[in-house]
Amino acid sequence: MTKSILIAGTGGQGIQFAGKQLAGTGLAFDKYVSYIPSYGPEARGGTSNCRVIISDEEIGSPVFNKPDILMVFNLESFEKYEPMLRAGGILFSDSSLVNKISWRDDLNGTYYIPASGLASDNGLTGMANVIMLAKMLAVTKIFGRDEFLDHMLESIPKSRAAMIDLNRRAFNIGYSYK
Repeated sequence: MTKSILIAGTGGQGIQFAGKQLAGTGLAFDKYVSYIPSYGPEARGGTSNCRVIISDEEIGSPVFNKPDILMVFNLESFEKYEPMLRAGGILFSDSSLVNKISWRDDLNGTYYIPASGLASDNGLTGMANVIMLAKMLAVTKIFGRDEFLDHMLESIPKSRAAMIDLNRRAFNIGYSYK
């Protein structure tokens, strides 16, 4: 199994956190991993994306132009990257912030999750990234539910222990979202 994942949105939406969690879990479970972050000069509000490859085999190049999986958190990212998604790929879009649907009929799945709205409605503002990650994992099975969740929660520093329950709640909402 080799999966290339592009996660894109705006700085401050947890794009890099999501990518690091995927890469970190891959490393923890002896996968080959590549993680390339990209973001504008603004700490928040600029563009942000990351490219992650998770593989059972050595990775020849960390660069890819056609991801297997695309997760988008804003309209600009949807418009820019949706055409790049490979045929047979899977699209995950935060439908709270992206008011478009894919025109493509060559994808293996399109998932429109109101992640930002779900986060807000459940007192989890800023946790749309975890909701989207969980839904993506529920669909793709790249990692088992518990192995990913346990690793993600263990990666939270003791100084941010209050975030453990919030992340668990957000993950459970996304994983079970229909």
